[in-house]
Amino acid sequence: MPFLVTVTVLSCSNPTEKLQENNNQLHVEAISLLGDTLYRPVLSASLAKDYNKKLEDTRLVYKADPEGVINIIWYGRRLAYVGRYQHAIEIYTRGLALHPESFQILRHRGHRFITLRQFDRAVADLSRAAVLATGSELEIEPDGIPNRLNQPLTTIQWNIYYHLGLAHYLNGNYEMAIEAFKPCLALSDNNDILVAVSDWMYMTYQHLGQNESADTLIAAISADWEMIENDSYFNRILMYQGEIEPTELLSVQPGVDQSLIIATQGYGLGNYYLTAGDTTRALEIFAEVLSGNNWAAFGYIAAEANSHRLTQKPVTL
Repeated sequence: MPFLVTVTVLSCSNPTEKLQENNNQLHVEAISLLGDTLYRPVLSASLAKDYNKKLEDTRLVYKADPEGVINIIWYGRRLAYVGRYQHAIEIYTRGLALHPESFQILRHRGHRFITLRQFDRAVADLSRAAVLATGSELEIEPDGIPNRLNQPLTTIQWNIYYHLGLAHYLNGNYEMAIEAFKPCLALSDNNDILVAVSDWMYMTYQHLGQNESADTLIAAISADWEMIENDSYFNRILMYQGEIEPTELLSVQPGVDQSLIIATQGYGLGNYYLTAGDTTRALEIFAEVLSGNNWAAFGYIAAEANSHRLTQKPVTL
């Protein structure tokens, strides 16, 4: 099981005080599974201005009504968008003290436990969220960072099972991951989210040695589908189907910040070699992913988790 560590919360003791963050300062948010210090991301000037303005607006709404579930969720989400993951978890935890059966808050805290590499805590939150959400009416989850069509694609229920499957996958519990991904697959009502969960399920089946189930799963996915936001997952599936060459996954256009694409497509390529038995090549590609700075991306975390299991590199604190 991957090494888990709880890092002391560094956020303000009073979450309603005015936010005056210096994005040029280094703030420790977590310790990686390989023992590396993970610092709060430094945003570009334009993003920092936009994200911090939205964060401040959300903070004022939260301050006016800190008990409202929606206010709690959005304040936590906005904190996470500027890399303040520990503070986001603190807000969610306070919210759960007021609303212990809110599967919506549990869904978001579970996600951020994944970000901080606390997979067991993520599984606990998301498993409870799944139980509490059973039988509830499907709720469209609005996007904090909209896609190109400004069209939300997922429900809260879908996200609960998706992140639960990811938490199990990252923990190396592949059979449990499949059981979480199955209801997620059933809730996938558009091509983008069908591609996302199918990709993770495919890799999970590969790790279990169930290659026939993996191939059957993606057989219905067509190369002519148009993605709204999940192009990187789609490209991984096209690679599995033999529609594109593996090396194409690391070929991205220069001049644009492609850190998320490299993390996502790079992990898929590394895992492709890993499940084919080429551990050396897999570790090389995982190292390339980990040389980037998008450490909150699922692909980055997965590359880290696989590298840790393969190398069992000692963790030093």
